[in-house]
Order: sequence, then structure tokens, then C-alpha cells
Amino acid sequence: MRDSFRLTRRAALGLTAAALPLAAAAPASAATAIGGERLARDGIQVGDASTLPKKLTARSWLIADHKTGEVLASYRAHQRLAPASTLKMLFADTVLGKFERTRTYRVTDADLADVPSGSSLVGVKPGILYSVHQLWQGVFLRSGNDAVHVLAHMNGGIAATVAEMQAKAKDLQALDTHVVSPDGFDHPGQVSSAYDLTLFARHGLHDDDFSSYCSTRVANFPAGGKKTFQIQNTDRLLTGAYGLGTYPGIIGVKNGYTSHAGNTFTGAATRAGRTLLVTVMHPANGGNEVYKETAALLDWGFGKGSSARAVGTLVEPLSEGGATASPTPGGKGAKGAPGATGAAASSSDGASPWPLLGGAAGAVAVLTGGAFALRRRRAAVAAAKSQEIDGS
Repeated sequence: MRDSFRLTRRAALGLTAAALPLAAAAPASAATAIGGERLARDGIQVGDASTLPKKLTARSWLIADHKTGEVLASYRAHQRLAPASTLKMLFADTVLGKFERTRTYRVTDADLADVPSGSSLVGVKPGILYSVHQLWQGVFLRSGNDAVHVLAHMNGGIAATVAEMQAKAKDLQALDTHVVSPDGFDHPGQVSSAYDLTLFARHGLHDDDFSSYCSTRVANFPAGGKKTFQIQNTDRLLTGAYGLGTYPGIIGVKNGYTSHAGNTFTGAATRAGRTLLVTVMHPANGGNEVYKETAALLDWGFGKGSSARAVGTLVEPLSEGGATASPTPGGKGAKGAPGATGAAASSSDGASPWPLLGGAAGAVAVLTGGAFALRRRRAAVAAAKSQEIDGS
């Protein structure tokens, strides 16, 4: 299978060329005050910081009440970071309702030709007939980029799906998000935020199919003929894998990992009729740390933080009557830099080493650095596989 998805020289050149217009395509606005002015500030936002869990190392995090939308606490809620596979929540918000679960589709080589090398895969194979239900199981349980690309091709192609995802993000008022690929794989300019990812999860959990898929622990996936193999959800708080216990009341939603994004996770849990959402992006350590910090925030939210005064709110979609949000007064980014946007805005605090390139100098830099970047990616993928199995 590895040979089937090897990044060819031609594909590499295509990716390099595709990166050139990103300077123009990148998010144009500065960090926003969507959800409240405090969420645009740097630093921890909470009524009483002394009660928060110790040793929260993530570059960005947020905890909110699913029903009311109240944000109980946050840290750099609007900081733009690489999302990894948590972006698949937006993919599901956009595409999930388009096809009947029972519809079948025979996969072709063309459907899988543009799956990035080093992707997480569920094991979709050309020539096999899959139901839409099975493909979505591949997306939610195994974070399969192969399943994402098949569904995207069914939806009119990668470019059309990316455009629809961006439009969906705009409707959800997720203005920190810039979509380059539907699978969340590392691409220059592809960013989101803890705030936006929490919006995606909240919106998705209102859908019965979304809720069912993200809470499914195991399923049988077609292997050809009458054969199947078992797949397990990569959400370790849901399955209790890798030495973690199953988190009490956990109901999903989506995790991710790439060498660039680090570990990312949006989780939801319900206790005593109350559901909380937590997003954690890029903690200092890999492995289980993203889940431990999520669990710690959930524990706080159900405990000492249960009466915390809201520091902001998760806004409603524009299509459902949500009020239009406005930019931060003065147009300042999360670090207070006027006009700071996208990955480049947050590079000083570890957001992205890929500042957006523009003009002839940017084009030359991308072209001359292409081969080196590919070698680094292969090395990073190899290293990541030795540490993680649930990447984007």
C-alpha cells in the first residue's frame, strides 16, 4: 500500500506549485473578537485562575458548555495553528448530510491518487464497493485520509469540497480557519484555532450521524470479498487505549496528529445532564499528553469550574440567526501585532514555521526548497510513525 501512495516527483512539483498562491488565499483578517473581547486577548482567560489544572502546556485551549455556548476558560482561543485531523470535523459538518448511509460506491485509483504521502489510512482499496456508512466509519474511527478523499471525490472533487468547507466555516463564524485540504494534513496556510474547532464539534454534535460516528469505538471494515477487519477509534479517551482509562461520560469527538501540528484534540463529555467541550492544541509533549490535559480541563469544568463566570461564548451559525461578529478593535492579533494574520502572525510563539510566501522571492524559496522539504517530511513521517499511529 505504501507504494500506492508514494509522493512522486510530479506530485511533489504539483504540491509545490499549488503552494505558490497561498499568500493571496490566506485569511485576510486579523485575530477576531468573535465570542467576546476576552477571547481575543493573550494569556489565560478565566474567573479564578488559581482553580485551573496545573501544568497545562498546550499552545492553545478552550473549554465551553455545549448547550449554552458559554466559554468557561481559554488560553489563546483564536490563535491560528495547524489543526491536523481535527479539521475532519469541519469536513463532516460540510459533507456528512449529502449522501445516504446506504449508498454504495466503487473506489477507483483516481479517487486515491491525491492522498498525501505519510497520511493516516483506514485501508480503502480501489475496486472495492463501500457504503457511505463504511467510509464515514473510516473517517471518524481511523482518521483515514483515504476515506476522506473518496468522499470528497464523490462530492465533486477536492477543490470543490475545500471551497464548501471554507464557506461552511464562514457560516459557522469560524474566521480563524483557512482550509487547504479536506483531511487536515499539513499544508502551508492551513490553520484553525481552538475556538473554531470547538465550534465545529458543537455544530456536529447536533447531528445524530455525527454523534454516532464520533462515539463509535470499534467497527468492521471491508477487506474485499466477504472479508473484513476490525478498526478501532483513535480517540484514546473513548477507547482507553495506550494506558489511558476511558474518560467517564466521554462522547467523542476527534483527535489529530502531524509532525507540524503536534497533537490536537477536541473532546466532549456528559455528566449529570451537562455536556462540556474541550479543545487542546499542541501540548509540549506527545503521546497521551493531549488527552491528559483534556481530561484535566473536563474534570475542572465538571468540578471547580462548574460555577465559573463565562469569559466568552460560542457564537451561533449565521444561517441559524447568529449575530455577525466583528474584528478585534484596532485589528490586532493574538500577540497584539497590528495586522498579524494566519500562521505568520503566531510564529513567535510556536504557531507555524511556515510564514506565507508572496511575490517572486516567495516562489523561488518554495521551488528551491521543495526537495529539501520533501526529505524533511519523509524523515518527520518516519519519526512520527515510531511515536504515533493516529496521525492526520
